[in-house]
Parts: sequence; C-alpha cells; structure tokens
Amino acid sequence: MNATRGAAGPGCSGGVENRIRSEQMRVTFDMLKVKLFTDGADKAQIMEMARHGHIAGFTTNPSLLRKAGVTDYAAYARDLVAAVPDRPISFEVIADDVAEMRRQARLIAEWGPNVYVKLPVSTTRGEPLYPLVRELSQAGVKVNLTAVFDLPQVDAGVAALAGGAPACISVFAGRLADMGLDYAPAVRRAVDLARATTNVEVIWASTREVWNVIEADRLGCHIITAPADVLKKLPGIGSRSAAELSLDAVRAFRADVEAAGLTLPASGREAAA
Repeated sequence: MNATRGAAGPGCSGGVENRIRSEQMRVTFDMLKVKLFTDGADKAQIMEMARHGHIAGFTTNPSLLRKAGVTDYAAYARDLVAAVPDRPISFEVIADDVAEMRRQARLIAEWGPNVYVKLPVSTTRGEPLYPLVRELSQAGVKVNLTAVFDLPQVDAGVAALAGGAPACISVFAGRLADMGLDYAPAVRRAVDLARATTNVEVIWASTREVWNVIEADRLGCHIITAPADVLKKLPGIGSRSAAELSLDAVRAFRADVEAAGLTLPASGREAAA
C-alpha cells in the first residue's frame, strides 16, 4: 500500500509539470512560419480566402475540380488566375501518357506567371515521371510534384527538381496517417533535401486538422496546403488552455442535457422512499 501511494505522488507531480510545460509551449497563430495555402477548387471560396493576407497561395487537383463541378478546365483556370494573379496557384495535368502530359504541362504553364504545374510521381501504370519533371523544370516550368508518399519518391523527386525553375514537392502526410503509416520520415527527408537546393519547397499535403499545421511548421515545411475550414480555425489557436477547453466541454454537455430535456427515472428503491 505504501509503495503504491509513494508511486502515485511523483506521478501526480509529473502531471502538473507536464501541464505547465504544455502551457509554456502553447503555439499561437503569429508564431507560425509555415506558409499557408488553400486547397480547393470552388471559386467563391478561393476568392473569400484570397481576401486574407496570410493566405500565401492555392492548390487544386482533379478530384477537387470534380467536386466543384468544373467542366471547362482551361476557362476555369484562366478565370481563376485573372482573379488571383498575385499568389501561386497549382493546376494538375489530366493526361496519363507522358507525351500528352508534356504538352499539357507546357500549356498550363502559359496560363500565368504565378502558375505551378502539378505532375504526379508516376502514371497510373507506375511509370516514373522524374525524367519529364526534370526536363520541364530545367526548361523553366514551375513544377509541383504531387502524390509523393515514400522516401525513394522524395529522393528522386527533389533530385529531379533541383537546380531548375522554382518548384514544390508535395508529401501526402495526411493520407499516410489515415492508413496508420508514419509520415514524419518522408517529410523530414524532403525538408532536408529541399533546403540543400535553391529552388525547391516542401508542401505538407492532404491536411486533416489544425494540429497538422503546427506539425508542418515544427518539421520545417515551407508550405502547408489545407482546406478552407481548417485554415479558418488557425487565428484562434493558442487562445484557450487545455483546462479551459475541458470546462467548455463540460458546460456544453450540460447545456445539451438541458436543451434536450434529458432525465433519468428514479430507481425502484428511491421511488419507494
């Protein structure tokens, strides 16, 4: 019994110390160094986010275009570039053949000086696109190498981009996390390799939550691209402590009990009394 009590004391003390340390390490919005990009294709939403000075750029992809109901890709993209001409925006090739990807990449690059051409790491047949990436990058096309998941892809991708036009490599950290896979090694390697170049930046992609922004910042990513609903929460980070959030949760539960009119009947013994 005494041994158990003795062990509990230091544990509680450690808990208090950890809480104090956590409060001291609280991150606030103005502490973030990572650049914030909005990931989406809805024009109205993009225009709304563009009104915020802390949004540094935009990314799109075919899945987001489909969700936004885009049918005329070129007209949509040119309209968007004209509406947001002062910040980087990425548009992806839509072909699955190397020769056609090359043609589309050069066409997309002509849409504006702020346009980055998204190229996946491979075709759907698994054919690597690093030679094409290097060719286009060396020719002055700003490339955003996308769908990067593992260390070999990071190594080959940064090597293909290094020394060319301004470029990005997008590591899909969120999708790795969704499958229970550790994304940190790929992100760290990408950051280390990119910082040894003069033209490559790392994008943390497939963002799922606000904490990912803090992680990306701590790991040294140049950019994180995230849905608008995640980015809108960022100005409030660090404004509430864990203890305050706990009390907020308890009060919210209580308010919902009262709003729903929830009750529990007395037990038989209590009713008899």
